[in-house]
Amino acid sequence: MGSEIKNWQTPEQMFDLLNQLVGFDSRTGTPGELDFPFFVKEKLQTLPYFQKNESHLHLVDAGMGRNALVAHYKTDATQDTIVLISHFDVVHTKEFGDLEDLAFDIRGMTQAVMERKDGFSPSVKKDIDSDDYIFGRGVMDMKIGLALHMSLMELAGNEEWPVNLILVTVPDEEVNSDGMRAAVKFLSGLKDAEGLDLKLILNSEPSFSRNAEDTDYYIYTGTIGKMMPSALFYGIGTHAGEPLQGLTSHFMSSYLTQAMEFNPDFREEEYGEATPPPVCPQQNDLKGDYSTQTSHHSYALYNVFTLRRSPGEVMDIYRTVAERAMRQCQSHYTGLCEALGIKPLAEIRTITFHELATYVRERLGTDHYDRIIDGVFKDETLNIREKAIKIVDRLMDHSKALAPATVLFLSPSYYPAVNSSEDPALKGKVDSIRDVFKSDHGVEAEQVHYFNGISDLSYVNYTGSEAGWMAFKENLPVWGEPYTIPFREMQNLQAPVLNVGPYGKDAHKMTERLHKDSAFIHTPDVLRKLVKSYIR
Repeated sequence: MGSEIKNWQTPEQMFDLLNQLVGFDSRTGTPGELDFPFFVKEKLQTLPYFQKNESHLHLVDAGMGRNALVAHYKTDATQDTIVLISHFDVVHTKEFGDLEDLAFDIRGMTQAVMERKDGFSPSVKKDIDSDDYIFGRGVMDMKIGLALHMSLMELAGNEEWPVNLILVTVPDEEVNSDGMRAAVKFLSGLKDAEGLDLKLILNSEPSFSRNAEDTDYYIYTGTIGKMMPSALFYGIGTHAGEPLQGLTSHFMSSYLTQAMEFNPDFREEEYGEATPPPVCPQQNDLKGDYSTQTSHHSYALYNVFTLRRSPGEVMDIYRTVAERAMRQCQSHYTGLCEALGIKPLAEIRTITFHELATYVRERLGTDHYDRIIDGVFKDETLNIREKAIKIVDRLMDHSKALAPATVLFLSPSYYPAVNSSEDPALKGKVDSIRDVFKSDHGVEAEQVHYFNGISDLSYVNYTGSEAGWMAFKENLPVWGEPYTIPFREMQNLQAPVLNVGPYGKDAHKMTERLHKDSAFIHTPDVLRKLVKSYIR
């Protein structure tokens, strides 16, 4: 047996660890996000195992000064390996109002909501009165998941478990998953270099309640996918006093947005679970300032969730919807012109980004095309989605003969759906987990096949075809230096995926809270028994 020193095993110790992790402000895009992995590394270096094996702690460059942390507990007894996935960035705290200074103070925030409980909804007030919950930004999403994994790493080292554990905790999950996409490349290389046999990839995102009154506990054997089909509407400008001499981009966009939002054509259903319908999270004008000139270019982004469909299949549906919407737009516009004796403009084209890029290369040459793209890539004032939009807009500026046109493209980020519900070995593990929850803790654990909160498990166990991801690459304007997805490395990380985390409520809200017994008693016990079940 190894050292018997225990820092993160009892409920009190686990709370203290979580309090430290939450107290370290690591909001996405802040200096705290840059510093946090070094803090976790220092914590792990206090463990006897990593004092002896410091080279098993790795900082992985995720760009923009950010790092993922990979910690490898290695045994010589087996190549069997379990990967533990978490993220350490948290969303911002403006909605906390005058309590923002307490957002990262679990004790202070929990006391503050207690003092103000009458100002909350009945469901929140009920949870406050129960004294079963603690409050704070990141307390459930998902600093507790990292704390649980750190506890497992400590116990494995102390008891010299004959199974390999790899802790991976990453930045940027809440925005573009830059951290996980970087970590996947490192993890794939580590797997090959060490000859590891991956048996399970375990995330510990919290069990999300489905509504305010939902008290069920869930474990997840997959994670939902998400794509962002987008459109640039490039019309023909005119003076506002002669509106039908041109075609405004807003008129065009209204048809596609109405056709996309809540469209059942994108619905998928598996195991009785269905994808949420598409919505438009952003739609904006690209006109720089106000004038009586009508706007000729605007854009819209659409969320589309997936269970089985590839990017190519989603793009095919999207194009069909867009072409139909633009025909309706054209018909309405033409009818208005004819009623007023005005000659209508040319028919609205519906083209993909791949087709537009091919057109520009053939007309202007590859060198000119590359200069346009590189100029946008190097603009550090734009975020990754703004760069995608800007590229399409710039290419259309050089292709005015195509106007009016709606250009269909994809914006980051892409999250492939992953599911392991039919894996024979995992089925047995799920049954065992549910038995432990029920027999030892009195908790009925329900299996859900797709985690709906979007998770970094999307970047492992990839089973899609090269043709499927080619449609994504061809229609993503920022593919390359600004944004890539390591599809081949994702294919190399073949293992069942599972999400088992504690129960909580209201992620991304001021009332974010974590169930104490679930976090510090039930889930730690289940995870220990789950990992030990892989020991042969």
